[in-house]
Amino acid sequence: MTNTGFTSKILHSDRRGTIEHGSIHKPIHTAVTYSYDDARNLAAVFQGKEAGYSYGRQVNPTVTALQDKISLMEEGVATAAFATGMAAIGTTLFSLLRAGDHFVSSSFLFGNTNSLFNSFSSQGIEVTFVDATDAGEVEEAIQENTRLVFVETIANPRTQVSDLIKIGDLCEARNLIYFVDNTMTTPYLFQPKSVKASLVINSLTKYIGGHADALGGAVTETGLYDWTTFDNLYNTYKKGDPTLWGITQIKKKGIRDFGATLAPEAAHHLSIGSDTLALRMEQACANANALTEYLSQHEKVKKVYFPGLEEHHQHELAKTLFKYPGALFSIELVDEVDCFDFINRLDLVICTSNLGDTRSLAIPVAHSIYYEMGPERRASMGIDDSLVRFSIGIEETDDLLADFEFALSENSR
Repeated sequence: MTNTGFTSKILHSDRRGTIEHGSIHKPIHTAVTYSYDDARNLAAVFQGKEAGYSYGRQVNPTVTALQDKISLMEEGVATAAFATGMAAIGTTLFSLLRAGDHFVSSSFLFGNTNSLFNSFSSQGIEVTFVDATDAGEVEEAIQENTRLVFVETIANPRTQVSDLIKIGDLCEARNLIYFVDNTMTTPYLFQPKSVKASLVINSLTKYIGGHADALGGAVTETGLYDWTTFDNLYNTYKKGDPTLWGITQIKKKGIRDFGATLAPEAAHHLSIGSDTLALRMEQACANANALTEYLSQHEKVKKVYFPGLEEHHQHELAKTLFKYPGALFSIELVDEVDCFDFINRLDLVICTSNLGDTRSLAIPVAHSIYYEMGPERRASMGIDDSLVRFSIGIEETDDLLADFEFALSENSR
């Protein structure tokens, strides 16, 4: 069956392949080495002439099954999985860029990604940060040595929505790699391939895995970029279908050399968790919508940042692009309310640094994940000291509303 829905397609993806003993899940393959009866076959695998398994740092059957599932979700042609989402971003840039290259990035970035890009800058790969809600700013930043544009679909924590359609058109016209981080929206709410993305990054740790029990990341090749025009590919990896040249270099040069390998046990957890992605996102997004409507009217809340609200600057764009505007939002509290006291009064909502869990989570942004940036950089990104980020889970809506109401009430101390 080819015309199945999102959940039906991924739920049965493992058993569509060959699995031992009729198992419906790909088992956890812990072997690091793989033997060959004919040494010529081993050589052919190493040379890329035959498909097969060479060494656990580079390939693993359990990981391959997860990669295939992510490719189905993103309607891509191939996926490379990594130990973390940060490993996926860093290894991809390491694989494709060289000293003297330049790339353009949204300035509204996950804090660790921002730190990573600044590290690349110190190693001779220049980066220009721009307001990616305006494709015009991206265009102005392009230089002769620009190779790539990187954006997030919805920014964490202020929920700015990148001008994804126009940036995709721009990258196509300028023959630039369009690298889109889909973590906040997931393939269920949005597929970056629809806006001409070349590569798609997902932090599997977040919504796709969904249960905060395994780290992982993935980069998916959409098949839209013409890799025959990209000078930074090594001849070793220019074999077979040119569509796969880029992802092959990411796998062979990146994963092999960096060793940011996804463990088979983690791959299994992430794969099982991903089966319920659509169901979880439906509930989480409905919860986020109800909570932001309530909080946007509350006297103790100064501002709510959520693309689902009409007052959000990219509300109409979000409606055009995404099935739902996500399950992450942030609020600024009025001056009289201490953000730490407010978080401490919440019961169902857990104070922690993760997002995309089945449980609702909260964190004081300026004092934690954005603290190292310093006040000047935080101010440039609009990170107020009272900003609290929420990743909403799948609890009953009424229970979450009651939890927020109590935490904001006068008598909750």
